Amino acid sequence: MNLSKRVFGMQASPIRRLIPFAEEAKARGTGVYFLNIGQPDIPTPPVFMESIRNYKEEVVPYSHSAGLIELRRAFSIYYERWQAEIKPEEIIITSGGSEAVIFAVAAVADPEEEIIVIEPFYANYKGFAGMVNVRLTPVAANPEEGYRVPDEKTFEKVINPKTRAILFSNPCNPTGAVYSKEEVLRILRIAEKYDLMVIVDEVYREFVFDGLQPFSALEFPEYRDRIILIDSVSKRYSSCGARVGVFATKNKEVYAQVMKMAQARLSPPTMAQIGTLGLLSLGEDYIYSVRDEYKLRRDKVYEELSRIPGLAFKKPQGAFYLSVKLPIDNSEKFVKWMLSDFSLEGYTTMVSPLDGFYATPGAGEQEIRIAYVVNAEKIKKACEVFRVGLEEYIRIQRM
Repeated sequence: MNLSKRVFGMQASPIRRLIPFAEEAKARGTGVYFLNIGQPDIPTPPVFMESIRNYKEEVVPYSHSAGLIELRRAFSIYYERWQAEIKPEEIIITSGGSEAVIFAVAAVADPEEEIIVIEPFYANYKGFAGMVNVRLTPVAANPEEGYRVPDEKTFEKVINPKTRAILFSNPCNPTGAVYSKEEVLRILRIAEKYDLMVIVDEVYREFVFDGLQPFSALEFPEYRDRIILIDSVSKRYSSCGARVGVFATKNKEVYAQVMKMAQARLSPPTMAQIGTLGLLSLGEDYIYSVRDEYKLRRDKVYEELSRIPGLAFKKPQGAFYLSVKLPIDNSEKFVKWMLSDFSLEGYTTMVSPLDGFYATPGAGEQEIRIAYVVNAEKIKKACEVFRVGLEEYIRIQRM
């Protein structure tokens, strides 16, 4: 039996591929601090399940392929906070932000054509592109400079006749960098100059710290026709399993063509949409209380990691991730060793090797991503386990 080159060419998720090692650790009785995946421990707001319980219909039907009109209207009202002016008929509700990215990539590029990404980038972008045989072309952000947006010349070096779009997240997963309006405008101007689409993933939009103000790329009206907005309720409302995302664009042609994909998969999940209507009834006070909790966790993980010699990292400005360069040769080997061979007072840690967040071969092999999705007390304990484990690993490697 032959399988496609496409599936063999896809990478296993760097976030999930080491789960068997964690399961073996747990089977041995070792507790694991899971800092590898963006699964918050903050309770999902009760209004999500309340909305579902209040559903009185006898049948759970397909929704419109673009999603429930009530939900699209609710998102339209939500986006008014960001001067985005997205109409309900410019929104497609998707099965998570993941499906929205797949729709976007498939819509703007044919097989063997290229989309520029700022690396390191959300690892699953590589998987989504692989599904439709689209190539990701990286431009590197410098970790010593806090993973800022590269300059125009860096982008221009990789733009070629096959380039179709620029894809990035802001705030950035996995680095926690928050791009300024000037940096986002730089990307939009490059896209206009070379007639490219811009796919901007704003899943972590409100999670910015230190007085920074969140904004949407759609605030720039002169570029709206070439922007595709990706969004999700997974992180904002701690509802990852709901699988409700948003594909939004003011480009009527793009919208019409993507609707064909939405129709082909019939509809997003109806009951999850019903629950999300409840989530969108929550005001800004809820969102910013969650943001403040992540800031506490950010401060704690930064404080604890700063005590460990040999690490290279910057304090993240947003999202709930931190990328760290370790004084070792291969971070995946280290992560496996922590799960297979190390524990401190019955616990070990699991983080994500960062090489899978790069498109450049060999890049990121010394780096990891830490997701600070557990409370500050657990973060402190996890960092102590991580510190002792790293010291022991380095000692063994030097023997």
